[in-house]
Amino acid sequence: MFNPASSWNEERHRVRFLLLLTYAILFVALLSLCGCGDLVPQDTSALIDPNLKRSEVVGFVGGLGATFAAVPDLRFMLRCRSSTGMSPRMAAIMGIFQIIWIYYGLLIASRPVIAWNMIAVLINYLNVYAYRYFVRQERADAGGLFGA
Repeated sequence: MFNPASSWNEERHRVRFLLLLTYAILFVALLSLCGCGDLVPQDTSALIDPNLKRSEVVGFVGGLGATFAAVPDLRFMLRCRSSTGMSPRMAAIMGIFQIIWIYYGLLIASRPVIAWNMIAVLINYLNVYAYRYFVRQERADAGGLFGA
């Protein structure tokens, strides 16, 4: 028999777990960034330089594209309120490798690599969370239609 109170408690427990997981990930990310004290720009007059090198422009455009590549999936899921067509496995794999890219950015002391990939990890985390949320909603709707 369906018990709405237990379902609500389970959902509340899951949300609490996801919040704690999010805080733990943010804490580790902030802790790793604390070691980036030497990433302060030495030549501040060159921060906004009209004579950018082609490699810097290509790197910026590549980082922008790779970072926001998962946004269309997230937008589609939120607009349609459905998990149809989304691959959470791909988003999770991308998120794992973006965390490795963040570590690489720390090793080479590259703030753009760190920043772009931290944004991308957040977007992929939101993708996986939205997917899980909509799958649960779809299962609950299907159970309500056929489970009586």
